[in-house]
Amino acid sequence: MNIRLCLLPLLLAVAAPAFSQPSQPSQPSLPEWDQLTPAQRETLIAPMRDRWNASPEHRQRMYEHARGWQQMSPEQRSQARRGMHRFQNMSPQQQREARALFAKMRTLDKAQRQELREQWHRMTPEQRRQWLEANPAD
Repeated sequence: MNIRLCLLPLLLAVAAPAFSQPSQPSQPSLPEWDQLTPAQRETLIAPMRDRWNASPEHRQRMYEHARGWQQMSPEQRSQARRGMHRFQNMSPQQQREARALFAKMRTLDKAQRQELREQWHRMTPEQRRQWLEANPAD
């Protein structure tokens, strides 16, 4: 899986919680972007602007993620959203494990990532704990 596809669920977990709420059937659907009012656009953009301004050290990564999102197919975007929701529903310990695994997998090629996945599934809880201590998330 492309590294951007792996990073996107984490970014979305932070950047888009407001969009995870199901729309109410009684509310009219909102128009295309060009038909939104300036106030509606501001409501959508303000959280991202705040994150951008608050984190200059993360701007390049945020920009690259946005570009990657635009290049994704609808199926890839759907997969990324499912990953985001799965991550949000994890316990804090599971999230720490996911972050550590992801950080390690970023350094591996495709075959090595597959081997690590298989190895992880074979590990006992104690072996996983030891692996996490040896491979902390960045």
